[in-house]
Amino acid sequence: MESIISNKGISRILSKTKGLGGPAMNLAQGRINTEYVIKEIKTNDEELKSFLFTLGCYEGELVTVISILAENYVISVKDARYSIDKDLAEAIIV
Repeated sequence: MESIISNKGISRILSKTKGLGGPAMNLAQGRINTEYVIKEIKTNDEELKSFLFTLGCYEGELVTVISILAENYVISVKDARYSIDKDLAEAIIV
């Protein structure tokens, strides 16, 4: 017997899949312990963009916010943890 999933059920499933779909937001607006897909690095500062690239933060990569304390964000990228400030978190669009 086939099961039928309503549009409402599909929307709920899609909203839980690793930050895919939905409106773009920056990582500073993200929730703790939620995995997101990086859509872009939005900054005019090439040095900042290069630094984030060395951490593994580039389009298509998965990133998780581990904790937030006093505008410092501990994130997990490629099985490594980094502490970044709010300016860097705001440059990462998910």
